[in-house]
Amino acid sequence: MAGGALACGGASALNHVLDRDIDRLMGPRTASRPVAAGRIAPAQAVVFGLTLSALSFLVLAAFANVLAAALAVSGGAYYVLVYTLWLKRTTTQNIVIGGAAGAIPTLAGWAAAHGRLGLGAVFLFVIVLLWTPPHFWALALLLAPSYAAAQVPMLPVVRGARTTAFHVLVYALVLTAVTLVPGLIGIFGAVYLAAAAALGVAFSALAWRLWRANTAANAALTFHSSLLYLALLFAAVAIDAAVR
Repeated sequence: MAGGALACGGASALNHVLDRDIDRLMGPRTASRPVAAGRIAPAQAVVFGLTLSALSFLVLAAFANVLAAALAVSGGAYYVLVYTLWLKRTTTQNIVIGGAAGAIPTLAGWAAAHGRLGLGAVFLFVIVLLWTPPHFWALALLLAPSYAAAQVPMLPVVRGARTTAFHVLVYALVLTAVTLVPGLIGIFGAVYLAAAAALGVAFSALAWRLWRANTAANAALTFHSSLLYLALLFAAVAIDAAVR
């Protein structure tokens, strides 16, 4: 957990450096970040971010294994170099491709527990990858004016709220279908399968509601519920492993 936290913190610090220009344009939420607000110099933030990343590798290599350490640091590097530097400012599919950065920690966690990767790790990676777009686009619907002010091509800015809500629904349905597969083929058990089905129906219903009535309240509900959805789904993975 400490190694993962260090990896996330290092990537976040470097993101603050690279995004300091647009952070100043996206309203008080991001303009108050330490680098954007001028409280911390970019060079200091870079040193801080790289130090945290290095510590992450050392902690995970020492107390887990080198594979977990390499995966954790590679997730941070992907987030900074691929998503922040390239995708975020160039394509509406930024969060679709960039979502791999948030999915790599599942591989690191699996490697820390098992010393290797397996099919279960692959499914967890794909689940987070598919979960990221509906999760983030629901938030982007709320922050569309801020992204427009910074000229960041998030889907609601380029394609509009209606199209974005439809994409949220499609991804929610695909995500629900995919989450059932590891339970059906025996990688995870009945406890997981029941939870995946129930959570998937609930999340898809919220996505449907957002598509039918594209309001700020529904977008906020979908966004916050997506956080609970993933937490409960991964809790079901742990509980299922404990009782099998």
